[in-house]
This record gives sequence, structure tokens and C-alpha cells, in this order.
Amino acid sequence: MTVHPPVTEHCDELLDALGAFRASAHVTERWGRRLSDVLGGGGRLLAAGNGGSAAQAQHLTAELVGRYRTDRPPFSAIALHADTSSTTAIANDYGVDEVFARQVCAHGRTGDVLMLLSTSGASANLTSAADAARAAGLVVWALTGPAPNPLTAGSDEALCVEAASAATVQELHLVAVHMICAAFDAALERGMP
Repeated sequence: MTVHPPVTEHCDELLDALGAFRASAHVTERWGRRLSDVLGGGGRLLAAGNGGSAAQAQHLTAELVGRYRTDRPPFSAIALHADTSSTTAIANDYGVDEVFARQVCAHGRTGDVLMLLSTSGASANLTSAADAARAAGLVVWALTGPAPNPLTAGSDEALCVEAASAATVQELHLVAVHMICAAFDAALERGMP
């Protein structure tokens, strides 16, 4: 069977990017530990993205509300784009750039975490959400593609994936989501009596 080069080239690109990304494990571990403190203390994670990044953000919140690998209590995590009525009403009444910022103002509290995912790091609705979150006292983390980009500049901390294609960036964002969840669960276990 013949496999065409674009198919295998995608695997090669992913392998190269994953090797470099592995050096970021300390960031995902720190974020997982911090989420353990915030969510374990009654705080909340808000997450948002557009397109495929929205799916990754929703994947993260599902792992925290449900479970990652083993059974544990549920924690408060909301994917802001998943509320279609709010999202479409805000877009209609205030414009697309405000769809996440208004929800951050409604749901976010000082000390909560906002995680924003973007392959480009240039989405105006995400940078507006970051601004609203910082003004409200939330911690803002960004998972983006290559730096520099506006979202990285507007976040407290960013994890940037160096990859040539948006597909590879999204795939590594999913890896990051799972690494964060593994660190979160490990921190919870260490904190339990």
C-alpha cells in the first residue's frame, strides 16, 4: 500500500514538535498544581477558544468536571463557548469580540483561572477576554501557537507551541490538556489525607 508524503509528513512534523514541546512539561505541571489549589479551594476554571481550540477547551473542562483517569470529586470548570444562547446573544448585542469577555465578567471571581486556547494567538474575542479577566483579578493562561502573539502578551503566562501548522499546534494543545489533568490529579492525591 502506498502512503502519500503529505500523510507521513504530518506525522514527522508532529514528532518534531512533540520532542521540543516535552521541554514544557514543567509549565503544565505547575498549571495542574495551581488548578488543584484553586479548584480544591472552591474556585473555578473558565476556558475558551474558537473552532478546534474551542473543542480543546471543552475537552479540558470535561476532564475536570468528569474525570481524567481515576474517579474523584467533580470540580467547577466552564467552557464559555458551550453556552450557545449566551454566546449568540452577546455576539448579536455587543459584537463577537465581547462573547467571552462578558461571560468572564459574569462567572469569574478573583483568584479563578481563565485558560484561553488559540493556534494564532490573535483572536480579538480571546484578547478581550484576557483583558476582562485581568481586570477582575483572574489568572490568565494561554495555550497558543508560535510566539510572539497578542494573546501571549495579554496573559499572565503562556505556553506556546512551535509548529508550522495549526493542526500540529492543536494536537499538542490536547497533549498539554492531558498533561495538566495528570498534574492536577497527582496534586489532588498528594493533598489528600
